[in-house]
Amino acid sequence: MVNLELSPSDLSRKLLRFWQLSAEKINLIEKNYDVSKGSPVFTMDGRYSTRGWTEWTQGFQYGSGILQFDATGEKSFLESAKRKTVEVMAPHVSHIGVHDHGFNNVSTYGNLLRLMNEGKIPINEWEKNFYELALKISGAVQASRWTAIKNGGFIHSFNGAHSLFVDTIRSCRALVVSHSLGHVFQAEGDVKINLLERAMQHIRATAEYSVYYGEGRDSYDMWGRTAHESVFNVKDGNFRCPNSQQGYTGFTTWTRGLAWAMCGFAEELEWLDTVDEKDLNDLGGKENLSSFMVKAAKATCDFYISNTPVDGIPYWDTGAPNLYKLGDYLNKPADPYNEHEPVDSSAAAIAAQGLLRLGKYLHDRNDQSGKQYWQAGLTVINTLLDEPYLSTNPSHEGLLLHSIYHRPNGWDFIPKRSKIPNGESSMWGDYHIREVCLYLHRIIQKEKYYTFFNCVQ
Repeated sequence: MVNLELSPSDLSRKLLRFWQLSAEKINLIEKNYDVSKGSPVFTMDGRYSTRGWTEWTQGFQYGSGILQFDATGEKSFLESAKRKTVEVMAPHVSHIGVHDHGFNNVSTYGNLLRLMNEGKIPINEWEKNFYELALKISGAVQASRWTAIKNGGFIHSFNGAHSLFVDTIRSCRALVVSHSLGHVFQAEGDVKINLLERAMQHIRATAEYSVYYGEGRDSYDMWGRTAHESVFNVKDGNFRCPNSQQGYTGFTTWTRGLAWAMCGFAEELEWLDTVDEKDLNDLGGKENLSSFMVKAAKATCDFYISNTPVDGIPYWDTGAPNLYKLGDYLNKPADPYNEHEPVDSSAAAIAAQGLLRLGKYLHDRNDQSGKQYWQAGLTVINTLLDEPYLSTNPSHEGLLLHSIYHRPNGWDFIPKRSKIPNGESSMWGDYHIREVCLYLHRIIQKEKYYTFFNCVQ
């Protein structure tokens, strides 16, 4: 699937068109969406709708406007996003019922603080303090969802204390930012809880239990496969079994979960580079921590490359039951309009960023394998920036087409004359295609390298 000839500048024209379409979609949602219904989650027949489960997508909606401003300088998107962040995002900062703080709050408060620290918007001390306070509290609230296990602990999902989701690896950035801003998380008796320690323990638990390495863990152990959910006995701290909420089974690989791991490990590796060695001595040391994170990042990225069609767009689960009906599907471009199993473009958008970040990280360390990951990331984006994935219909509110939310629950819209969901968008897919496009935009323009932790001076 890897095009070894692509360079970031080859995508410049496509990126220009992308940001034009992105602006149109943001304005369309602002004009049409009824906010009284709750946060927009995914499109149904081209119109954004909500889907009650947890409130985890609103930060992507307003974060998209911030990314749009970052890439284009159009101030109307910045002003709208700032206003909405103040008006509606406060409940997300103190939300004790979700594991998604790194999604909602780093995408809004974090991006705004980042722009200020990067000199893209003026420094205002009170405004800066406001963003920092929100990020400090958000990380602490996320860290409070803690389950202790025999060899550490993890931030548990909304399913309960027994449940480790692979998704949360990307939400760990809420803890990382809060710690980096100097926040002190306290519990009963004024006991101080180390946010850095909790972040590292969660990342280690994800690497150990959510990612497989072909080392004989079970009958389905393959290098780089991921489990969406890992289930623990909360009384004795023992791991019990893999499971899946949005994939096909616990023994197959839900590709969006795989993508969360790819992106999460890669960007946490970049952040780890900025941490003082002495701060990590009691947590295993920087070399030990980076070693298991590189292993997890390489494994998941390798699995993605090996189990994705040649154009870089995956089907929603690598073990989906009807994939066999597609024949030799890995050796031809993905077909979002087939009759058997849907693709998931949102997984591709998230995975592309993981591939690029890991590729650069390894290249900077003279690891020759970095080129394969970097070029794979460019290959994926090159596909996503064209039809049938880029939404060019002026009446469709989505930006990235053929996203899947919850195939087992049957939540995704199936158009007439089709047997599977296709043609729709999601708020996380639209945000993450914007995020990876901003990443490339900054590289092409030779701007400051884009990371989530640029919000910390």
